[in-house]
Amino acid sequence: MSDLVERIDTLWAGRNDLAAVMPSAEARAAVDEAIDLLDHGEVRVAELVDGEVVVHQWLKQAILLLFRLRDLEVTEVGPFEYHDKIPLKHDYAGARVRVVPGGSARWGSYLAPGVVLMPGYVNIGAHVGSDTMVDTWATVGSCAQIGERVHLSGGVGIGGVLEPPQAAPVIIGDDVTVGSRCMVTQGARVGEGSVLGEGVILNPGIPVIDSQTGDEVGRGVVPPWCIVVQAIRTKGFPGGDFGLPCALILRRLEPGERHDKARINDILRDHGVAT
Repeated sequence: MSDLVERIDTLWAGRNDLAAVMPSAEARAAVDEAIDLLDHGEVRVAELVDGEVVVHQWLKQAILLLFRLRDLEVTEVGPFEYHDKIPLKHDYAGARVRVVPGGSARWGSYLAPGVVLMPGYVNIGAHVGSDTMVDTWATVGSCAQIGERVHLSGGVGIGGVLEPPQAAPVIIGDDVTVGSRCMVTQGARVGEGSVLGEGVILNPGIPVIDSQTGDEVGRGVVPPWCIVVQAIRTKGFPGGDFGLPCALILRRLEPGERHDKARINDILRDHGVAT
């Protein structure tokens, strides 16, 4: 692995003139090897270590190099035609993944056993944990890290982050439910066991506020085991008072508490939202 990392680093350093750094076939073999490791879940672009995001930049560099080294090719899947530099994933049955017609994932993304991919999309570098559902028209952007037993509801947008290579991607913890039409982008994080009501917008500029205390607990990071909804916080400007978006923690769950969907929906409906 260290040899592969070194080869990718060398290629990245000379990316403006790859032919001068390494023969084309050798360069492509090194990059393809890195992408295959991502595709099979043997490595991942980012992970949480002691609560901090660690980004493995060499893997992002490999993805960016892939676009430089590959040419556009036509791919036909039944009546559909695609024209792209990156092929689609294959052998879902062998991977024990269910993919409904209309769902697609790019080579270099990882779908763990038990994943259900409805007519949605998973981009290169993304990692989707076991028994997670990517529901209809949900998208998982490049390099996003999705935990196990997660439900990305219909129309959810999980943003991708490829450049710069050191930028942290979106990370969704295990046992999370992300409600319909939520947008989680720019390296935002949702902690284990949390529930986002439909329509929540979360990015590093969005304050996360505890409804019980009024305190801002962070920006772009939802703590574990919280029920969160989209809300508005009033702020004064020279031209008047205006409402700015925030993510509001309605309730905190007990750590490890299993989701009772009916109960959670009752809590959300009391505040005019749902999952």
